[in-house]
Amino acid sequence: MEAVRAGVWGVGVWGEKHARVYSSVPEARFVGVYDQSPERAQAVAAQYGGRAFATPDELLRECEAVSVATPTVAHRAATEQALAAGCHVLVEKPMAVGVADCDAMIAAAKRANRVLQVGQVERFNPALLAAKPFVRSPKFIEGHRLAAFQPRSLDIDVVGDLMIHDIDAVLHLTGQTPVAISAVGVAVLSSNEDIANARLEFADGCVANLTASRVSVERLRRIRFFQSDAYVSVDLFDKSGEAFVIKDPGSFRPGVVDPFALLEGIARTKLEVPAGEPLTFELQAFLRSLRGDGDGAASAQSGRDALYVAEEVREAMRRRALQWSGS
Repeated sequence: MEAVRAGVWGVGVWGEKHARVYSSVPEARFVGVYDQSPERAQAVAAQYGGRAFATPDELLRECEAVSVATPTVAHRAATEQALAAGCHVLVEKPMAVGVADCDAMIAAAKRANRVLQVGQVERFNPALLAAKPFVRSPKFIEGHRLAAFQPRSLDIDVVGDLMIHDIDAVLHLTGQTPVAISAVGVAVLSSNEDIANARLEFADGCVANLTASRVSVERLRRIRFFQSDAYVSVDLFDKSGEAFVIKDPGSFRPGVVDPFALLEGIARTKLEVPAGEPLTFELQAFLRSLRGDGDGAASAQSGRDALYVAEEVREAMRRRALQWSGS
């Protein structure tokens, strides 16, 4: 496959990771970076190769594809500029500040006849990839994503910062959009919510309970799936997991089968998790899709859908806060 000329617009903590991956995978020919801080751009270019461009236009003229890893508030403007310049774009999550911005970005991609994908990187977590074949019509999903406080991404709340990963994973694996949402959130160390819990209910009866915190003393990224024939537990941080599957679901009737006999009828399987970094898998998929090989990263529509649900979670948090304040 011919390498794609790729660059990065915005090389903060996460954008630097994009630069590192592009400089190391055969699918890309790393062109360079642009950042509002020339010193930052120079440092990243010096470490990973390529040029530190003085303006976005100079970067875009040299690229076929670009990762947009600016602060969220700048995603729409940067993405539209890159698309208009003829570049394919992978924009980091959350796709934009609001759904209206997502719609404008999707329209811009159509006008430019260019690919727009979204960096929902958890889709490419090897543990989640290994669990996917076992997840069929879940009845209950439980997700916990806890992280220590960091002085970045504070322009968005914990829903857009962390929970949106699990929202996207749930939408992706169920193939559904929730029909009812309830949520609660609390601001602790920033002006936005730092802890949130959301309950997503789906038309087929499935319920997902998601908790996210960026003020935790422990790091945890775990998602569990409960279904009529199996229980699947995935540790996204350690990249491991297990599946407990009933060998003959047709023989099991609750309250009828001897529980000791039932234990004999359950197969415990350790997930075979491939080695590799989620971001590397994601960017390789993005680049390959530009050459007609595979579906790529999350589609722009998927990014929009995840943000739509995130906005509904925020609205549910707002309603609950008003209710408890007596307003």
